[in-house]
Amino acid sequence: MAITAKDVQTLRQSTGVGMMDAKKALEANNGDQEAATQWLRVQGLASAAKRADREAGEGAVAVVRDGKVAAIVELRCETDFVAKSEEFVSLVDEIAARVCVDGEGATAQFQDRIEKMLTTLKENISIGRVYRLEAGPDEVVETYWHPQAGRGVNGVAVVLKGGTDEVAHEVAVHIAFAKPLYLKREDVPADEVDAERKTVEEISRNEGKPEAALPKIIEGRLNGWFKDRVLLEQSYVKDEKQTIQQFLNGATITSYAQVVIGG
Repeated sequence: MAITAKDVQTLRQSTGVGMMDAKKALEANNGDQEAATQWLRVQGLASAAKRADREAGEGAVAVVRDGKVAAIVELRCETDFVAKSEEFVSLVDEIAARVCVDGEGATAQFQDRIEKMLTTLKENISIGRVYRLEAGPDEVVETYWHPQAGRGVNGVAVVLKGGTDEVAHEVAVHIAFAKPLYLKREDVPADEVDAERKTVEEISRNEGKPEAALPKIIEGRLNGWFKDRVLLEQSYVKDEKQTIQQFLNGATITSYAQVVIGG
């Protein structure tokens, strides 16, 4: 398979390696970007695999909370010009308010308006991720919404049991910045854990680490990998001396949701 300059540039941007290393990795893996990224990690050339955004594009996020219920809705489009327009932002706000009341299925009633907007603005517009979280009798729900250029770009909702509104809000703020992928370690798919364990083992062996020290080194690196992804194990952004689990002080996160534009 012929490796193009665009292929090399894409891999360089996602891993941070040099041009020759990127080309070499692609040639060794028949042009496969994911395989080349993994190959670079194993060779010690890319210390961490940066993943390109899976959901590229523009849009806006709306967050609505009403009592025990919170909703997050993403409306997608092609350009930031449309994403920050008053008509677009107003529509996503309206959809989120309706989802908060009637549930996630309420998005269907907006399809005609979206198609009309698509025709008017001449852009591909669609509803993206939609979440509705509801707190139980002994739970609280809190949210966080981060705006940019007049539209929301990062929305979070958290349901907390045995804690206060203030603690739930602080957790929501943390999630907005730390972007965890899972709530607890047990939620991480076993195949992802197995693949990462094999990768860090191969990296450690390539570095010439003593055989006797390998188990401890591998577990240490794997724990660091979990800490990047698992909410309860992340260092609290406002006090890195404690984890989110410690910050909760006995409270329990029942569920959470996050939507980031382009992420």
